[in-house]
Amino acid sequence: MSTARSCPCGLPQPYDACCGRFHSGSAVAATAEQLMRSRYSAFVRLEAGYLLRTWHPRTRPAELDLDPGTRWTGLEILATEGGSAFHSTGTVTFRASYRGGAMTEHSRFERERGGSGGWLYVDGDVSG
Repeated sequence: MSTARSCPCGLPQPYDACCGRFHSGSAVAATAEQLMRSRYSAFVRLEAGYLLRTWHPRTRPAELDLDPGTRWTGLEILATEGGSAFHSTGTVTFRASYRGGAMTEHSRFERERGGSGGWLYVDGDVSG
């Protein structure tokens, strides 16, 4: 995938200017929604290391085996609550489409204490 293409997260920006900067470590997601979008893009691009780095240590799996056969086709943000620079927790409800179906998740995020102060994925309730 060319980095000049639009970002997989659906925002009308090139990948490098959008989620690519989070994946490379040159920036940290400032909101829970940014982190969720960057994690979706990481699933699309098979960036397991980024997904593990942005997963809260309390709930992070030891390893992550991504299926290269899954073709993610789109992301729709359905709702957000909290998760801004002024919050320590937040939720994002989204629908992620893939070839042959879609899933909806209500995800929970917490701001990292110390360090970069970035957001971490805690867990989520999946339907569909």
